[in-house]
Amino acid sequence: MKISEQTDVEVLQAWRSGSSQAFGIFYDRYGELVYRLSLRILGNPQEAEDLTQEIFILLSRNITYDSKRGSIAAFLSVLTRSRAIDRIRKTRSQQQHLQKWEQSISSEHDTSNSSLMENASLSERSEKVKAALADLPDKHRQVLEMAYFDGLSQTEIAKALDTPLGTVKSWARNGLIRLRESLKDSLE
Repeated sequence: MKISEQTDVEVLQAWRSGSSQAFGIFYDRYGELVYRLSLRILGNPQEAEDLTQEIFILLSRNITYDSKRGSIAAFLSVLTRSRAIDRIRKTRSQQQHLQKWEQSISSEHDTSNSSLMENASLSERSEKVKAALADLPDKHRQVLEMAYFDGLSQTEIAKALDTPLGTVKSWARNGLIRLRESLKDSLE
């Protein structure tokens, strides 16, 4: 029997055994389903592509599918929805941390009523931020500086750097994660 005529479970097993043909068949069957659901939830084509890739990587590695619990389409829909919601939560959390940090920094910049100790603290924190930024990889630092100091959107940064938007988003996200880790003690 041709692999294209096999059941979803058989194709999935062949894919996990290393058959690239099985992967192609499986992707043809369910790639669009995962992408469209991702796009509907996330509302961003690049994010939807990233999530689609993530779902298929997860499926190829360590996610257990039990055919007794439902169809593979239902399984992929639940998995995609769950991962999309996780991404939205993570993005909101990162934005809240950044806003909290920005508010902290901006309130510290109001030095009209500040004492000498507050000014010293502000100076110390400013040095910590500069040091944390300096420790970032060049591309991560450049993207964050363009976004937060120059006020450019990620699309504008991608055009300026002649780099794919997804790459810029990845650099920004990874830079923020590293920056947050470096400044964790300063934010609390």
